[in-house]
Amino acid sequence: MDPVDLARWQFAITTVYHFLFVPVTIGLSFVVAVTHVLWVRTRRPEWLRLTKFIGKLFTINFALGLVTGIVQEFQFGMNWSDYSRFVGDIFGAPLALEALLAFFVESTFLGLWIFGWGRIPEKLHAATMWIVHIGTLLSGYFILAANSFMQNPVGFRYNPESGRAEMTDFLAILTNKVQLVAFPHVITSAYMVGGAVVMGVGVWLWRRAAQPGAADAEDVPMYRKATRLGAVLTLVASLGVVITGDVQGKIMTEVQPMKMAAAEALYESQTGAAFSIFTIGTLDGNHEVFAIKVPKVLAFMATGNPNGTVEGINEIKARNAEMVAGIERTYGTDVARIAADADYTPNVPLAYWTFRLMMGLGFASMGLSLLLLWVTRGRSRPPVSRLWVWAGIAAPLLPIFGNSFGWIFTETGRQPWLVNGLMTTAFGVSPSVSAGEIWTSMTVFTLLYAVLAVVEVRLFLRYVAHGAEPFHEPEDAPAEDAPLQFAY
Repeated sequence: MDPVDLARWQFAITTVYHFLFVPVTIGLSFVVAVTHVLWVRTRRPEWLRLTKFIGKLFTINFALGLVTGIVQEFQFGMNWSDYSRFVGDIFGAPLALEALLAFFVESTFLGLWIFGWGRIPEKLHAATMWIVHIGTLLSGYFILAANSFMQNPVGFRYNPESGRAEMTDFLAILTNKVQLVAFPHVITSAYMVGGAVVMGVGVWLWRRAAQPGAADAEDVPMYRKATRLGAVLTLVASLGVVITGDVQGKIMTEVQPMKMAAAEALYESQTGAAFSIFTIGTLDGNHEVFAIKVPKVLAFMATGNPNGTVEGINEIKARNAEMVAGIERTYGTDVARIAADADYTPNVPLAYWTFRLMMGLGFASMGLSLLLLWVTRGRSRPPVSRLWVWAGIAAPLLPIFGNSFGWIFTETGRQPWLVNGLMTTAFGVSPSVSAGEIWTSMTVFTLLYAVLAVVEVRLFLRYVAHGAEPFHEPEDAPAEDAPLQFAY
């Protein structure tokens, strides 16, 4: 494998792994903030117990997300130095704000929340978790602004003297049309994940507490509340994901028509194009053998009109060739980093199936939340079948993997462009890094992440199995000279 493929594999491994923790962190910070406010307002013991219980799960994921996220920015200097040199003036600004502002807010106020029990006023203490959550939203916004530039470059000019793209309008970058639809889509999907984690943990503990002779039998009502809270959040957030995803699909078709065509493996333009639920094609992927289709759905997803025309891959490739020629005339081949013989088509089977897995897992999660809301309605008895154990396990995994497949589609569907229409991936790799060096770093990171995965899963399952701590009336604030101590 050449350095380009290896660098892509390494970035894919570290990014997908890191993003397993991101939506969990964003979603759980919201749930903890809500339950903490419910405790302050109602003084019901179950809300305080759930706040501290879910808070532990949140801090575990926050720590792992922090560790794995640091590696992401290192890679821009390690394996993608030409990319960093070319667009670093633009890409670096939102990433700097994420580190200096958003992450600072998250980490500072999370520390206040962890160590502030009984030491700061209750309402102010509850507010610290809301500030943590706002910090996670800001972090997501700045990172997505950087990514959205790669999907739809705006707010820049090319400097022929330095051979670099330079930022001219930071507001345009922050309000990129791709950014304005991607951010609510990602955040609602994170809420969906957070709700699903609480829903899955809740139904598992609810069933366990309902077993004959269970030590925590009195906690059945509390875990039922947790299950319903998670299911409601999952359902509401999933509706937001559907709405924002529909808008995002239309913007994607506008700025990246090739990605939408690849998502349907549509080679020739069609009016009133159908959406295929399942397709079997020839080995070269150019011809359809069998397909299950829903008429006019793709046309509506892409254009908002069931009779609209969706461009095919072959027509877009011809237009890409014209675009490449224009870039070469404007910037010159060396400066624009355009490979004249490149195939400007992404991996069609990968785009096709990740697009469907993203949607399929999302709808499955929505269905499971509806089922659990039905099961937990009124005075329903706790479930006893072992099927509910598997439901508890599947609940968080469905939207987490749905998020991962969504990002794989987003990034691989842009290929071979690193910055859409401006710079190809082949020209963004560090020229001085060898394949052997990338193999070494990728192996080290992968093994390290495997160890961290074991630590994360063991910690998470240990605290889940332990359940919520017994209720203790909060103590009064200690004397000013008392040492600071961990609240858990």
